[in-house]
Amino acid sequence: MLKETDGIALPPLLIHSCFSLLLLIGLNLSGCGGGPKKAHSPADYPAGYPIGYVERGVASWYGPGFHGHKTANGEQYDMHRLTAAHRTLPLGSVLLVKSLSNGRTVTVRVNDRGPFVKNRILDLSLGAAQSLGMTGAGTDQIELRVTAYQGRPGAMGYLQVQVASFAEQANAQSLAGRLKAQYQDVRVTRVELSAGIRYRVLVGRFTSEQQAEAVVDRLADQFSVEPLVLRDDR
Repeated sequence: MLKETDGIALPPLLIHSCFSLLLLIGLNLSGCGGGPKKAHSPADYPAGYPIGYVERGVASWYGPGFHGHKTANGEQYDMHRLTAAHRTLPLGSVLLVKSLSNGRTVTVRVNDRGPFVKNRILDLSLGAAQSLGMTGAGTDQIELRVTAYQGRPGAMGYLQVQVASFAEQANAQSLAGRLKAQYQDVRVTRVELSAGIRYRVLVGRFTSEQQAEAVVDRLADQFSVEPLVLRDDR
């Protein structure tokens, strides 16, 4: 149920910052729907997990058109639960999201990937968007803070650069062929979205944002594209 178009987007790039995991003791996660009620112990966290990471930008929301479809972590999307989609934060991340326009807050759990729209950092469920009072406008300036983790112990996949996404496989293969002349790790993956089948052209497997960012800059210059960084969760 990843929301994506044929276009290409440039995301804000994630810079990990780890605060003390001891801050997690006593956190109340009851506002987070669709997941376990308690976070894992600090020993279960992936190495480098970004507890305390803060990001500001534009959030959007998605609802009826995706309700019941499968999310990136295999769950069925329930638009009434408090969940969200982010491109690079590990699935299972728990976020405190604050509206910078009205001061309202909501706690959500990341269970999906997106948004695939330029200059947006988070896609909220309908329920979460209603809690922030942003359904009418459709978007809002927000601040997100990573407060906990409810994903699989020790699971944090590598980062990759999505160069482009196409409805036609031939177009994806054509671009991949051009990329292979300069990059070794180029692949095309097929994904089923609510909007239809998409073919993503991906480059690299990275363990740091700095590595992925360097490739994003080169690709943008060489191929006049707007790549985005996306975490692989398989």
